[in-house]
Amino acid sequence: MRQDLAPDQLGAFQQFSNQAFAKGTLDVRTKQLIAVAVAHVTQCPYCIRSHTKAARKAGASREQIMEAIWVAAEMRAGAAYAHSLLALDTMRQEDGKES
Repeated sequence: MRQDLAPDQLGAFQQFSNQAFAKGTLDVRTKQLIAVAVAHVTQCPYCIRSHTKAARKAGASREQIMEAIWVAAEMRAGAAYAHSLLALDTMRQEDGKES
């Protein structure tokens, strides 16, 4: 159906995707491990499935895939931790107004 509704855009996206995952400075396995991690951060179930399969096909071990997922988890948790400074700063400003 996507092909029927927007064939040019679909073709351009597929070409972009193929190029993004082609061997370059980074090998395909590394790119797929990155994709597995990003898919977990964006929480896309379709991407998790497809890039996990692609990573395995590219030679990634189960341990490497799990390690990439742990990196994603740390980055997501790290963002919440880092952004807590906004809440702390807001509370500090509010405390200053009450004085």
